[in-house]
Amino acid sequence: MRLKTVLNRCLRFKGFVYGKSEFSGKAIMVTIESRKGCQPICAACGTPGPVYDHERNLRVFEHIPLWGFHTHFVYRMRRVSCSTCNRVVVEQVPWATGKQHTTDVYRCFLANWAKVLSWKEVSRRFRTCWQTVFRSVQSVVAYGLEHRTLDDVQAIGIDELAWKKGHGYVTAVYQIDREHQRLLWVGENRTEQTLRQFFASMEALSPGFCKRIRVACSDMWRPYLKVISMRIGQAVHVLDRFHIMQHFGKALDKVRAEEASRLRSKGQQPLLKKTRWCLLKRPENLSGTQQARLGDLLRLNLRTTRAYLLKEQFQLFWEYTSPFWAGRFLDAWCQRTMRSRLKPMKRIALMLRSHREEILNWFRLKKAFSSAIVEASNNKFKLTIRKSFGFRSFDVLQVAVLHQLGKLPEPQFAHEFW
Repeated sequence: MRLKTVLNRCLRFKGFVYGKSEFSGKAIMVTIESRKGCQPICAACGTPGPVYDHERNLRVFEHIPLWGFHTHFVYRMRRVSCSTCNRVVVEQVPWATGKQHTTDVYRCFLANWAKVLSWKEVSRRFRTCWQTVFRSVQSVVAYGLEHRTLDDVQAIGIDELAWKKGHGYVTAVYQIDREHQRLLWVGENRTEQTLRQFFASMEALSPGFCKRIRVACSDMWRPYLKVISMRIGQAVHVLDRFHIMQHFGKALDKVRAEEASRLRSKGQQPLLKKTRWCLLKRPENLSGTQQARLGDLLRLNLRTTRAYLLKEQFQLFWEYTSPFWAGRFLDAWCQRTMRSRLKPMKRIALMLRSHREEILNWFRLKKAFSSAIVEASNNKFKLTIRKSFGFRSFDVLQVAVLHQLGKLPEPQFAHEFW
């Protein structure tokens, strides 16, 4: 079977034919010729027109390697005398977009491998440069963002992540509908202005986007709460157990650290030494040694013990199904905690009181929406950063995570090379 037959079976271009193919060093050079009588198409407006002339130099396009050899398409571009544009324009070719020197199929091929491997590894395996892989992923992401639909977005989750040292944060917004879960947008920093940019960009792409949002999940970061109430006030705002229990863990650890320091300063026995994870882990996840250590600790009348018992008592809150009875339990727990004389736990009680309605919204929605999907996606977000050993530029990070988590539509071809 000849190479021309293989290429015709995989990629057939209307108005063009494959000419001769030959080796040039370690590369296969495939000549493409235009069919006689077939008019070129203007790259600016897309209308056919008469040939004005041909470019002096041949243009070489990098294609998918075949049998371990670099493969290139060679073509002499025509210029179109376009009556619509009223100027002479270089023709549009079906195997490459714009001024790209790689074929569209090759860019999609590299971008697909870039979901599995790091960009450096993709460039090494296919003997190309890192910039070619990056531009391939960038073009596929640009195509996906242009062709994606946002009309089905009704539930969103918002969270911040650290992407570099020195308090470098990004704001990530996900779609968390049951039928469709994906990354919608990522912006630099975690300020009010950042989240406003998200809603403004979504409204520009899909008018009425904010009005269609029915559910929003987030943590208790004040800038997020403010913008959510302003832009999507009609949505049910949910604060779920993950972010709340994070605050419990921090408060309990602070009580333990303060008491351990106080006992040490008085010269008493180090009762709380090596007990951090005994207190922070769930009882069912403790090892045998940790369970025994925790049992000994609970027999002592310590401030840490009282804080631990308050945390474990609050776990019953999540077992309720009725918002009314859950609210009754929450009020009673807060009242009891405010009399505990444990400042970190009292701050938790005040926080729960100030966000009472948002917390009970989790029960009103039958526990159907939470930030669990967001946290799972955040792990993939962080994995993308680790796989690339970090990013120097936010723009490159944005392209990488949208490619991995955005579930963007990709160009369709007659033959798939992967």
